[in-house]
Amino acid sequence: MTSEVSSSTAARDDAGRPAHWGRVVAWSLWDWAVQPFNTVIITFVFVALYLTSDAFIDPELALLPEGDAAREAALSEVASNLAFGVTIAGVLVALLAPVLGQRADTSGRRKAWLGVSTIAVIACMLGLFFVEADPAYFLLAVVLIGIGSVFGEIGGVHYNALLAQVSTRENVGRVSGLGWGLGYLGGIVALVIVVVADGADWWGLDTSNGLAYRLIALGCALWAIAFAWPIFAFVPEAPAAGRPKVSLVGSYVRLWRDLRALWHDSRPTLWFLVASAIYRDGLAGVFTFGAIIAARAYHFSDQEVVIFGIAANLVAGLATIIAGRVDDWVGPRRLIIWSLAGMILAGFAVAFLHDLGSIVFWVAGLVLCLFVGPVQSASRSLLARVSPQGKEGEIFGLYATTGRAVSFLAPAMYGVAIAITGAVIWGVLGIIAVVALGLVAMLFVRIDAR
Repeated sequence: MTSEVSSSTAARDDAGRPAHWGRVVAWSLWDWAVQPFNTVIITFVFVALYLTSDAFIDPELALLPEGDAAREAALSEVASNLAFGVTIAGVLVALLAPVLGQRADTSGRRKAWLGVSTIAVIACMLGLFFVEADPAYFLLAVVLIGIGSVFGEIGGVHYNALLAQVSTRENVGRVSGLGWGLGYLGGIVALVIVVVADGADWWGLDTSNGLAYRLIALGCALWAIAFAWPIFAFVPEAPAAGRPKVSLVGSYVRLWRDLRALWHDSRPTLWFLVASAIYRDGLAGVFTFGAIIAARAYHFSDQEVVIFGIAANLVAGLATIIAGRVDDWVGPRRLIIWSLAGMILAGFAVAFLHDLGSIVFWVAGLVLCLFVGPVQSASRSLLARVSPQGKEGEIFGLYATTGRAVSFLAPAMYGVAIAITGAVIWGVLGIIAVVALGLVAMLFVRIDAR
């Protein structure tokens, strides 16, 4: 099985022809629809600029000058509490993703689970509209972001599993690349709308009490509603796997048996889950800490950080769409290895050429982003190709779980590198070390998934 493509990837329409591109576009639009939750809400705007601001600390402490010890301690507590909430969400994803994926496979209800997850994410974004700039609303915001993160990840499991319904073995790389690329581009468009609205001073609205950020959350929810529906209307449901239904506890027993079967019958697939978990944490570190490195080490202004974020997503999105064809041509394993090597070289440039100024981050940072999307897309393509038919949801659930299991690596290495050197710029080497470890692990994964 390790060297063969699952027959489920040979998706056919009702007339027996290869799956048509109308369904591909409908499938891809889901990523475009929900990406603003990650890009706008979590990464660049709502959390970074609003939820971790002095709007959510004691008002008396907020009046103290920047740098005051008491004020900084309060801001650190806010950031710590947010991180704690996100950690709980990550644990829930790790525990639930493979079992929910397995149950959707068994019942043939991937789209139903995807629908529930999508509605939950939209509801959380709508709820963020009611988070006023007051410490009393902080817990509400953390709970909503945590729940949204859990359902976003669970939805992603079922979404990835549906890749087999819209692609063939000849074009699965292109289809995966299109979906991931549109996700990046959707994040860009949403960020541009935010920049335009802010530049227009929100057209005279009174944006006190956090209204600007609350409107952003509302806009992201409406965006998801507008673009998520085609996948439910035009993408066919996967057939039930034909396995007996079991209880929730029984699902965990079955999961353990399936893991043992993977170990005996498809060990390279299991090793790929481990290797990809390592380098995917490095990719996450790039986006998590990239804005911090730009601001602190290269002294970008807030506006420059947002502009760089737009440019980075544009580069990653277009590269991912193009790389999908390379995936189908040379195979996803080679594309992953080449891209990881490119990321390491670009990361070294960001760290060691720092003294040359901001131009280094603009060039090397964008080159680094050039490889991030293709790695993510090719990883999904590889897993879709080798997943046993009828177990795609469970395998992609394990994909999410293994990623969560090592999600401490990049933050830990980033922090250790800074602690040893005393400079933020060398945190880049901590992130690159995780990417390099994932590359080494990937070299030992022997899967010809073409």
